[in-house]
Amino acid sequence: MEYGVVLFFGVIIGSFLTVCIHRIPRETSIVSPRSACVSCNQTICWYDNIPIVSFLILRGRCRYCQFAIRPRYPIIELSNGLGYMAILWRFGWGWESVVYAIFFSVLLTITWIDWDYQIIPDVISLPGIVVGMVAAATVLPTGMMNSIIGVVVGGGVLWFMAWISPFLFGKEGLGGGDIKLLAMVGAFLGWQAALTTLMVASIVGAVIGIVLLVFKILKSGQYIPFGPYLALGAILALFYGAEMMDWYFGRFQ
Repeated sequence: MEYGVVLFFGVIIGSFLTVCIHRIPRETSIVSPRSACVSCNQTICWYDNIPIVSFLILRGRCRYCQFAIRPRYPIIELSNGLGYMAILWRFGWGWESVVYAIFFSVLLTITWIDWDYQIIPDVISLPGIVVGMVAAATVLPTGMMNSIIGVVVGGGVLWFMAWISPFLFGKEGLGGGDIKLLAMVGAFLGWQAALTTLMVASIVGAVIGIVLLVFKILKSGQYIPFGPYLALGAILALFYGAEMMDWYFGRFQ
């Protein structure tokens, strides 16, 4: 029962995240006007805006113009709901889980925005750093000092990589948004988790990049958004960071 309730609220919030993903890069209000069809601009009625359910009933098409609705909307909604369920399973009831749920939703939002627009808006990451530090000092087991070090280490490592990239590769390899995102991860989870996040993101990003090059889906020198991989690394660090660090350092004993 409790997982069903969490799934329900997660899906509802996921529906709001789809609005944020669409509007924040355009620098428009996430509150008004009401959602409308991107094709015919008809305002979507409340009964056509029920997360997942309306998409299934309408068979993925606008009621008025039959324009195809992208399946990404129910995917985002369901992903957020399942993420909340996983957080409840891992951490139980409490304010810690509430903070982690917010953190998860922020990462999900950043993932899709960066994938679509190759940007990570400061309006998300900078307040996220502040919220992460406050939460670390009051609710999370991270602790204030670990959070501060996490911001410095997370942001500092990527800043150094961004600074040295032009000298090594002749072009910039990372954007400022990636730096602030990893600093935010460090604020919430601490410096060890920030490094774990970077390690996972680098490995997964490299593997996927090689696969895309081999199959000629990606051209040599083409930019790949790094934010989604950092978000994936952060989620794995959230759930299994300690175990991953123990496994990694245990190999050298």
